[in-house]
Amino acid sequence: MNPYTKPISISKLVSNNNLEFAHSISPQNKLFDLKLKEIWRYRDLLVLFVRRDFVSKYKQTILGPAWFFIQPLFQTIMFTFIFGNVAGLSTDGAPKGIFYLAGVTSWNYFANCLRTTSNVFTVNANLFGKVYFPRAVIPISIVISNLIQFAIGMVLFLIVYAYYIIIGTNIQPNITLLLFPLLVIMMGVMGLGLGMLVSAMTTKYRDMQYLIQFGIQLLMYATPVIYPISAIPQKYQWVIMANPMSGIIEVFKYSFLSTGSISWPLLTYSAIFTVLIFIFGLMVFNKTEKNFMDTV
Repeated sequence: MNPYTKPISISKLVSNNNLEFAHSISPQNKLFDLKLKEIWRYRDLLVLFVRRDFVSKYKQTILGPAWFFIQPLFQTIMFTFIFGNVAGLSTDGAPKGIFYLAGVTSWNYFANCLRTTSNVFTVNANLFGKVYFPRAVIPISIVISNLIQFAIGMVLFLIVYAYYIIIGTNIQPNITLLLFPLLVIMMGVMGLGLGMLVSAMTTKYRDMQYLIQFGIQLLMYATPVIYPISAIPQKYQWVIMANPMSGIIEVFKYSFLSTGSISWPLLTYSAIFTVLIFIFGLMVFNKTEKNFMDTV
């Protein structure tokens, strides 16, 4: 049996005490079949992949999980020095350190999800060639393992956040903090949808894996990570608002710092884009899994 195709369904017909077998061959992969039920049946495998991804990431490193704290901390220090002190970019009155750390923490989760799911087919070609399981299990497991990394990064953010409150800095959470779980889901699902789409394209065009690495770095500067939208001249703000991550980052900062502004239309646009790109990305991913071994 070909491991890349689903078994054909066989129905038994009983006629005149004789058994007749009729083979019913159904489409292997419908365009609008997202295979969500099949993915749920393989949830135990999903858990194993999550554990593998998280444990293997820093298993043979000296500092281990400490890198989850070191990376965003050093990014924040560099952004504070370069963009806060040298360039003098506005932070809408928020302390520079916590402002940049909020942007880095939220952006890194999305960027890691996009980057690590964008080469699923090429990296796991050997595994896919040996056994059948829903291929979407692997990118979903990557997003969940990145969620654990994000949670660790949030611990650092909350420690720094508590420090600024203790020293009497004028920052405080507000009611929009209730949207925090939704924001996290949107960041992960958007990164997953875009990553699966790019992964499907990478099977034919290997240049995409290099382009995505470069593109993520550029996209960060088109997202209000190191600046608020209010700091952009009015005639150019539409460019930043066209980025679906802008609304999420802005609300994330606003909910913790109460600085800047919140745009419900912009957040709604981000939510709609997230749903559409996830559905489209999963459709293309499932369609590509049928014959990707011929091109990888």
